[in-house]
Amino acid sequence: MPNPTIALVTGGYSSEAVISYKSAITIEKHIDPTKYNLYRIDITPEKWFHKRSTGEEVLVNKDDFSLTIDGRKISFDAVFIGIHGTPGEDGKLQGYFDLLNIPYTSCDTTTSAITFNKRYTVAIAGAAGYKVAKSIHLFKENYHEKTQLLKGLQYPVFVKPNNGGSSIGMSKLPSVDGLQDALDKAFKEDDQVLVEEFIAGREFTIGVFKSNGKIITLPFTEVMSQNDFFDFEAKYQGKSTEVTPAECSNEIADKVRSAASGIYAIFNCRGVVRMDFILNEKDQEPYLLEINTVPGQSDASLVPQQVAAMGMDLKDFYSMLIEDALISKK
Repeated sequence: MPNPTIALVTGGYSSEAVISYKSAITIEKHIDPTKYNLYRIDITPEKWFHKRSTGEEVLVNKDDFSLTIDGRKISFDAVFIGIHGTPGEDGKLQGYFDLLNIPYTSCDTTTSAITFNKRYTVAIAGAAGYKVAKSIHLFKENYHEKTQLLKGLQYPVFVKPNNGGSSIGMSKLPSVDGLQDALDKAFKEDDQVLVEEFIAGREFTIGVFKSNGKIITLPFTEVMSQNDFFDFEAKYQGKSTEVTPAECSNEIADKVRSAASGIYAIFNCRGVVRMDFILNEKDQEPYLLEINTVPGQSDASLVPQQVAAMGMDLKDFYSMLIEDALISKK
């Protein structure tokens, strides 16, 4: 049988596209060429295309997500989703591929859409009995009506775009002073904003994936930012210290792994996701901050570090994700 043909989609429509391209470099480098025929597909607001080694750009036929190269039609057996932000992390591409019956490596349409919304994520996790921070969900068109509620929060707080990642548009406020500037900054990225009470404690982030029906947690990381919080600069420009595996007691490690596995199950996740927790220094319990259904795969990203700490090669790990996607179609 011929090797499966895989599309690696990258780019996207948001400011996170720059991170998507960094992830694509790592993914492309570690997709096993002896097992798969890989085509990188750039998805941009202007066009969807594959760039050949000659420099020629071949446009994607969006009717069936195919390419035609040298008169030969190329269809895809599965898609490796490497787009952070919209439309690759919020369920839009997943719905498109579902309509075309093309399997993919990420969570499904519903899970992707829900977890992309930070407020809905913590609301569902909290209702299921997991610890989450107190927060207020604001909509751009009427957020002034909730000004009094914001004053009632326990400061410091984080102000962040409700949909999105990579800490873009995020601020930490020690008091209500500067709130309007922080809201303006966040609303530039999204028309929904989350204002969330700060939890003092250690920050842990953990990769979770499913293989052969079994939920598996990767060795998790403690993140210690050199900045006031784990912002874009800390994440992607070396302004943080990351320890993988995190140095903590077996009791704490079990709590983090148990919470991550349980949350993965209740959200019906697929593929690899990354969850961020704060270990509350008061009650020593992990509080869920957010779920990233398309976690970064760049050299600076945490999941590749955790895969290595597990003693697994990225090539084998990506093959596992692709095989799980291919099996889901059968």
